[in-house]
This record gives sequence, structure tokens and C-alpha cells, in this order.
Amino acid sequence: MKKLARFWESIDGRVRCRLCPHNCIIKEGRRGVCNVRENIGGKLYTLVYAACSSANVDPIEKKPLFHFYPGSMVYSISTVGCNLKCMHCQNYSISQALPEEAFLVEIPPEKIVEEAKKKSDGIAFTYNEPTIWWEYAYDVSRIAKKNNLYTVFVTNGYINEEPLREISSYLDAANVDIKAMSDEFYRKIAKGRLEPVLNAAKLYKEMGIHLEMTYLVIPTKNDSEKEIKKFVEWVVNNFGEEQVIHFTAFYPSYKMLHVPPTPLKKLLKAYEIAKEEGLKFVYLGNVPHGEYENTYCPKCGNLLIERHGFNSRIVGIKNGKCSKCGTALPIVL
Repeated sequence: MKKLARFWESIDGRVRCRLCPHNCIIKEGRRGVCNVRENIGGKLYTLVYAACSSANVDPIEKKPLFHFYPGSMVYSISTVGCNLKCMHCQNYSISQALPEEAFLVEIPPEKIVEEAKKKSDGIAFTYNEPTIWWEYAYDVSRIAKKNNLYTVFVTNGYINEEPLREISSYLDAANVDIKAMSDEFYRKIAKGRLEPVLNAAKLYKEMGIHLEMTYLVIPTKNDSEKEIKKFVEWVVNNFGEEQVIHFTAFYPSYKMLHVPPTPLKKLLKAYEIAKEEGLKFVYLGNVPHGEYENTYCPKCGNLLIERHGFNSRIVGIKNGKCSKCGTALPIVL
């Protein structure tokens, strides 16, 4: 499971990791912020190559990706570790675990692709942060593309430009989690910075990778109308009115058990703000109202994709266009 890492340089016996914006300088025998990249003998090694903590078949809608092969199934895999330390993490049992403490199964890249072909239409690197699994994700994705499987990152967006560009040829889609529009939030609650995430999201789009973004609305932390509007305006200005975004409800977890769940009215307000600013495809997650998960034609209102939970059914699309008015749709089918 140990393998020489990519994206690092030597500095007098120490190493500087260049994978993500932390750019950790790591002493001999120590690890970076992610806890899975270690300086061993003056070289940087990944400790989790082919080390899987989970492997499940999920609907693509669970990622969430609503405009990317709707109704398809994706083989979803993870390891342990993360380069952020979010106090509200839903998957902290793996994202904050050390490799030596977790139950990990070694699955070579070829085996992952073999299993994915039997059970699904693609492979998603998800549950924990795929960036820190870069070497394995790269090898798996190259083989996946040769086997006509799509590949997906469900990511916090905390990655440097060089590694993102290098894997981009083998990556088809990404859901980037925009945690807030406040650098203070990132520094205090996620132990990172905002700007690199926004830059990465723009780079995903620039490189032609299908992009959707999720904003988890956390009461008292990132839910002010001012901040929601700032996020929406940034989306419109940088990605256009057809960019897909998901506002999702927060539930108390990890070190934020004292924060209440997101009231439905907060999500509805976020939805309203996004629509007022011109966004055509806005979805609400973790709520019991299915109409906010359905996809409608932005021109005529025709129901295009009907969703119930993570199940979806294409009902109003023909040849990539609205079956009623013929509007071309930004949906990968």
C-alpha cells in the first residue's frame, strides 16, 4: 500500500509536498496535514495506494451529480485521510482516520476496474477526499478510460493546479464542495483557505470536466443571505446561468453536534436567491420535497428528469433537448 508519491521536492532532508495548497514541509518520519503522505528517508510516500476503506455501488445522483448520466450507477470507492479538517464532516470516521488504525483492503487498480465493469457505468472517488489518493486515482482512471467507464471526483477542491491538470485527461466529472464564501470559515472550521477552492472549481470547468457544485447550508456559520448571494453571484459571473448547484441541509455531526439542522425555510431562501440571480438549475438536497430535486426545462417548464430520493427517470428529454420546446440542455446523457 506504500508507494513513492508524486508532486514533491527535497529541501535539506525535508520534503515539500506540492499536491495541495497546504504545500506541507515534512520532516523525516513525519506526515503532512492529510496524514497519508510521509517523509521516509528523504522521499515522500503515499501510505494508502490501493488501500480501500469502502467500495459500494451508488446511483450517480448520490454524489450528487444530476446532469451527468442520470440514472446510471457508479462504483464508489474511498480510502482514509483528508487535507481539510472540517468540524462538521459527515464521514469523519474515515476522513480523519490514520491508515494504521483503519480497516483497509488492498485492491489493485485493475481489480477495481474489473469490479466496476461488472456492477456499474463508472467509478467515483468519494466519501473521503480523492486528492490525497492521487496516485491511485490516476492509475485507476487511466485503466477505466480504456474500459469505457466514466470517472468522477467528489471533492473539496483543495488541490494544486499541476496535479489537477495532469489527471484531467482521465477525469469526466466532479462535484466540488464550496463550503462557504468566507476565508474565515475555511480557516476556522475547515483548516484551509477559500481562494484555492474557487480557483480549482474554475479550472475543472476550464478543462472541460463536467462540474456541479454543492453548498452545505450550516445555520449561523455560512447561511446568511449576504453570503448565499455572494456565492450565487460568483457562480453566475464565472460559470454562467446554466451552472448546476446543490444547496443541501446540514445535520449535526462530528464536532458540530451543538449546531441545529438547517431549517427548510433557509434552503428555500437560498433557492429563491439563486433563481433571482438567474441560475436555471438549482437543487435542494436532504429535504423531503421532491420538486426541488426534479429537473425542469428552463424555457417552458417541462419536466425533464423526475427524481425520488436517489432514483431518477428521464421523462422529457429527446436527443439531448427538451421534448416539448426543443431547448438544448446541458445534460450529459
